[in-house]
Amino acid sequence: MKVEEVVERIIDACETEPMAQTCDQLVAGDWEAEVSGIVTTFMATVEVIETAISKGANLIITHEPTYFTHHDQTGWLLGDPVFELKQQWIRQNQIHIWRFHDHMHRMEPDKIYEGLNKALGWEPNHYPGDPHCYNLPRTTVGALAATLKDKLGVKVARIVGKVDTTVERVGVLVGGGSLGLGSEQMPMELMRDENLDVIVCGEIVEWTLCAYVRDADQLGLNKALIILGHNRTEEVGMAYLPAWLETLLPGIPVWFSEAGEPFSYL
Repeated sequence: MKVEEVVERIIDACETEPMAQTCDQLVAGDWEAEVSGIVTTFMATVEVIETAISKGANLIITHEPTYFTHHDQTGWLLGDPVFELKQQWIRQNQIHIWRFHDHMHRMEPDKIYEGLNKALGWEPNHYPGDPHCYNLPRTTVGALAATLKDKLGVKVARIVGKVDTTVERVGVLVGGGSLGLGSEQMPMELMRDENLDVIVCGEIVEWTLCAYVRDADQLGLNKALIILGHNRTEEVGMAYLPAWLETLLPGIPVWFSEAGEPFSYL
């Protein structure tokens, strides 16, 4: 099966509305190439590309960019040694990279949240009709953070508020969802309107949701924030993706390769 046929089959299975503009594009490679195997990942890092090569897979399906900007624009990278060495490595090994982001998030259910729910076992705790909110058995911020670290492979969880705050009503905004994505106030509105005790999130801007929760805590309100990082809240969705792809693409081997948290902590 060719790269283009694989992508068309995936997009058809998403059952999403057509998009006039999307970052889901062939970032590297050739639409006409025959696919020998697929690796799914959060990000096509050099190590992930090496893993694909070692497995004999020539198609990488990545959730996030390969070339450092949202739409993988490369004009600004001409002459850049990082870009040129990475691109040379990809071409020499005849690797094809397709971005699977917008369609994935617009599916019902969102495939990233689906993977997260499977890893955490939270699917039965959903608010009716709201993919971002959960009613959990009463716990504390500290205990919840410890569970998330264990199940999602998080090295460090950052907390705003008190670790002994009691929580039940939990919101989750994976990846960059906690930035508002066009509406800075969206995360705060979610916390207010759903009366959430805590939001678990990926990225953060320190003067928006972070500041809102900090003030709420200092005013004596029962609010907290657990920040896990973009990678750790979304990569789990790519880890569960191979099982779905295998049903769509029988005969093509599919593996997951972890891009991993990018940070070292001192």
